[in-house]
Amino acid sequence: MQKTFWQRIKEVGPGAVVAAAFIGPGIVTSCFTSGASYGTTLLWAILFSTISVIIMQSMASRLGIVTGKGLGEALRTKYTSKIARILLAILVIAAIFIGNVAYETGNVSGAILGIQAVSTGLDNQTWKIILALVVGIVAFVLLYSGSYKYIEKFLTSLVVIMGLIFLVCAFASKPNWGNVFKGLFIPSAPDGSSWMTIAALMGTTVVPYNIYLHASSSAKKWNNPEVDIKTSMVDSVLAIGLGGIISMAIIICASSLLGNPAADIATGKTMAMSLTPLLGSWATVIFGIGLFAAGFSSAITAPLSAAFASSGILGWGEDMKKWRFKIIWVIVLGFGIVATCTLGKSPAEIILFAQAANAFLLPITGVLLLIACNDKKMMGKYKNGVVINILAIIVIGVFLFIAARNMSAFITSAKALFSA
Repeated sequence: MQKTFWQRIKEVGPGAVVAAAFIGPGIVTSCFTSGASYGTTLLWAILFSTISVIIMQSMASRLGIVTGKGLGEALRTKYTSKIARILLAILVIAAIFIGNVAYETGNVSGAILGIQAVSTGLDNQTWKIILALVVGIVAFVLLYSGSYKYIEKFLTSLVVIMGLIFLVCAFASKPNWGNVFKGLFIPSAPDGSSWMTIAALMGTTVVPYNIYLHASSSAKKWNNPEVDIKTSMVDSVLAIGLGGIISMAIIICASSLLGNPAADIATGKTMAMSLTPLLGSWATVIFGIGLFAAGFSSAITAPLSAAFASSGILGWGEDMKKWRFKIIWVIVLGFGIVATCTLGKSPAEIILFAQAANAFLLPITGVLLLIACNDKKMMGKYKNGVVINILAIIVIGVFLFIAARNMSAFITSAKALFSA
């Protein structure tokens, strides 16, 4: 039985979870940095990234619906030899686990930025540790519930909240729409240092761990390929498209600060305060709520996706109530909290580094997804066609180029971040 468009709208879910994952503090901080430093000239990076996310995530969702497995489980099914499984496990766990630890540090830091933006006297190290523990405990309770349906609804609500907040901020900033459309459709890199920002923008939008998360969540929600693949496509386009629009809204809003040497993004409070002359006194509260929602939603999705990926590739299954599944997300969440409390750098600096690091991890996951989606034995008539393969290869190729172009800037950033 075919579903109407509105029936498909009502089933939006996994796409919204992905949007909640990539609209985290990384995208807020990276977009704010981009807008304040380069105006609207880097909007094209978000447009390309959003289209890339839809391409890659629709593949992941289709894989989950057809096979009933996440990407990790699907790869384990495809490669049955012991050596191949060991190599894949090392590759996946190294890429996804390490990447999620980096992301979780940024997520917890971002939630703290949001709290700091609406509070006074919470900028010292003691309060940073207290806030990190509070965020971690609340995330722990939600994840420990083991209810995917509940988590999905919660994250969908946060996406809606973020969308309203940042869109209001963008329109209130009264941008030059001519410059907006120019930045959206004419790619440019204003200077050499902008490549680090470009990598951060792309690395925080097309996120490797979201591929595992989307495949697994789609497998849990849908099981009829004939009908549900179309539903999942509507889900992906709408939810992820909204995520891209939110990202663009943040850049547009922050572009009003271009050329303002006082614009400082070391904390959420200074981000919000820099917008006060433009948006009024309400900017602090509104921006802080949006940033907290972004950090908190991603603080849930990063550990969850790490558990899906690792459990799947190790053959442990993807049951959220199993202790093996829980121990993985506990480790990721714990590392994120500890790193946030001990690195000693500004949260914004940590976030930018984490997003740029993930731009290097995407090609690995992209290639694995491409292999799985072209397996006729697993996918049958739903395996990739020529057009989707070409598009996926282009996406992976562009990210390889960005990673190579950004290597020296990334190394410099890593040294600065981890220096004593």
